[in-house]
Amino acid sequence: MKYDVIVLGSGPGGYVTAIRASQLGLKTAIVEKENLGGVCLNWGCIPTKALLKSAQVFDYLKHASDYGLTVNGFDKDFSAVINRSRSVAEGMSKGVQFLMKKNKIDVIDGYGKIKPGKKVAVTDKEGKVSEISADHIIIATGARSRELPNLPQDGKKVIGYRQAMTLPTQPKSMIVVGSGAIGVEFAHFYNSMGTQVTIVEYLPNIVPLEDEDISKQFEKSLKKSGITIMTNASVEKVDTSGTGVKATVKTAKGEEILEADIVLSAVGIKTNIENIGLEDVGIATDRDKIIVNDFYQTNIPGYYAIGDVVPGPALAHVASAEGITCVEKIAGLHVEPIDYGNIPGCTYATPEIASVGLTEKQAREKGYELKIGKFPFTASGKAKAAGTPDGFVKVIFDAKYGEWLGCHMIGAGVTDMIAEAVVARKLETTGHEVLKAIHPHPTMSEAVMEAVADAYGEVIHL
Repeated sequence: MKYDVIVLGSGPGGYVTAIRASQLGLKTAIVEKENLGGVCLNWGCIPTKALLKSAQVFDYLKHASDYGLTVNGFDKDFSAVINRSRSVAEGMSKGVQFLMKKNKIDVIDGYGKIKPGKKVAVTDKEGKVSEISADHIIIATGARSRELPNLPQDGKKVIGYRQAMTLPTQPKSMIVVGSGAIGVEFAHFYNSMGTQVTIVEYLPNIVPLEDEDISKQFEKSLKKSGITIMTNASVEKVDTSGTGVKATVKTAKGEEILEADIVLSAVGIKTNIENIGLEDVGIATDRDKIIVNDFYQTNIPGYYAIGDVVPGPALAHVASAEGITCVEKIAGLHVEPIDYGNIPGCTYATPEIASVGLTEKQAREKGYELKIGKFPFTASGKAKAAGTPDGFVKVIFDAKYGEWLGCHMIGAGVTDMIAEAVVARKLETTGHEVLKAIHPHPTMSEAVMEAVADAYGEVIHL
């Protein structure tokens, strides 16, 4: 079969790319070795949010008296919580199947391997190999949980995110290694369910990519919820010979042994670029990533790459944007390169974290003179009424020109609020314009306006 576009991998990068290519009139096929939707829909973004929703509802029940309510005899059913998450994921995957049919995209089940001459060899589950070709081949094979040499995953006592989503029974205790989004989201979920959780982070601050003020507030919130946090610490080795796990943790004070039922390794991701034919075609890589230009072309004409396999943030919404940019360029549309300085990041623990742009430290290192504003949710009528006063909004502006350099939020629902800052920065909106844009009251989102007012010395409610 000959196509205009073949996409290798059906995650949020791959399937979105295929749909946009089809919309642009390109005959398109997508190759998938497992489930449509990739890690995000099946093992990442979506099922984890389902787990976290169950944790949130359980937390509400535990604190019902705070809202003047009495709830008797409630408990959790861990297996049912897991099953609900899997059901949500399966429903979303079926939704992608519908979208493939709607957009007349050929879905080819099997393991795809690129070949010279713009061809892809697909091996199906029975081992039968077929060959397809296209003028344009887009690699979107994503990534998996990274394994450290001193922390090998056995899938039972030392696990990655996949196993963390489908454990048959709830562990009584868990050590989470790494405090990025994956690590802290699972730490929050299991802690809410009643598991004793310890987070071990190598760097000085948890969620280390966030603004330091956010990291400090988040650490306070997690500790208040009962999670033990060890920063400037590293797991040197694990002993799985007993009934549980003994982890040797190196700290500034020396080594100590932590015992738990399970260790969750959340130390980042490893790209899926092995055994997909890169070497056969001659596609260049560097430090586990495929090298591409601004429009995702590799060094070999006709071959492209998007998503986790290329440099940049390994986020679902980034992969989707890259795929759309890639195929619109292929179709001959006028396309601007993606601005990687305006990519929002979200963490869905409690409280949530959302951010875009420069942190305060980054802005100072770049030499900007800053106007910084903060508005705590303790001063928000909506947050107080909702019983979610933890957190704040922090905004960073260039004092000279009013450019919105960064926005950092921690609190209930902030992942739904960050888009205001993303759009405003895209439109080069100044602090004064944000301040004069009337925000509705009472809402969580008016904290953005209040934080901007604080930056310009005009705050009313502080």
